[in-house]
Amino acid sequence: MGVVVVGNVGIDTNVYLHGEEVDFSVEANFTENIDYVGQAGGYAARGYAQLGRKTAFIGHVGDDAAGRMVREAFARDQIDCTGLLVDPSGTARSVNIMYKDGRRKNFYDGKGHMELSPPLEIAKKLFAGAKLAHFNIPNWARHLLPLARTAGVTIACDIQDVVDPEDPYRREFVDLADILFFSATNHEDPAPLMCLLLANKPGRIVVSGLGAKGAAVGTVDDIQFLPPIPLDLPVVDTNGAGDGLAVGFLTSYVLEKRPLIESVNRGQIVARYTCAQRASTDTLINQKMLKRLQTSDYRPQTKDKGRETGDPR
Repeated sequence: MGVVVVGNVGIDTNVYLHGEEVDFSVEANFTENIDYVGQAGGYAARGYAQLGRKTAFIGHVGDDAAGRMVREAFARDQIDCTGLLVDPSGTARSVNIMYKDGRRKNFYDGKGHMELSPPLEIAKKLFAGAKLAHFNIPNWARHLLPLARTAGVTIACDIQDVVDPEDPYRREFVDLADILFFSATNHEDPAPLMCLLLANKPGRIVVSGLGAKGAAVGTVDDIQFLPPIPLDLPVVDTNGAGDGLAVGFLTSYVLEKRPLIESVNRGQIVARYTCAQRASTDTLINQKMLKRLQTSDYRPQTKDKGRETGDPR
């Protein structure tokens, strides 16, 4: 097994506005509403599969029509679903209010993820044959972190739109990750947070998605800010962009042993391509398209961590 994705998967409903904003002065707004397999686990697992990586998934769906929709999509992608169990509360759902520039306002229903128990024995077997464990952060997933560490796989965790680095909910995910991803949506400058996440963690890598500004990657040596990839693709739907960044980077850096900056480059291409897909994980980027879009005209800008964090060095 190349990669085991651990996280929540479900059905997203994208609500596309005909106007610029929701009109709260009237009862009804006319929209286009589209259902599809999504959420972090869905984007990640299907993203790896589309790139040709042997993929397993650990998570839960309901015994309902939405759950069957997920299982059918995973079966088409040949994703190993031995770790996909049943949530008695039903399949997780998201409603995304979509704006014309691709931005979203998300309303997330994770169903029973705070109380569910993960399949420990199944997880041990899946981790034993894998190179990479890609964790999202449903509450139950924290119990699988020690199993992945014991198995010796590379652990990557996406802590998403983190605000406080000391957030107790995210603490175990942060502590046990070899590679961390987060969205900088709540941070004008992500460098101070990246420094905290890198402190006393030799060998750790931290990657932050900066949206239209590009991406940042940090190691014990420095933090590098990379401009966005210049691709002639429309931005119609930013759902899954962060998952695409992670999938592209981890496929390149961990599974294919490519250099660090090239891997961030390829992660940005995957993210950018994801933003051009409207309400779909059926059409994520494949290896042939990724290779075609890859560019070498890409130079990082390095920020000194000491100056950024007030360190007097």
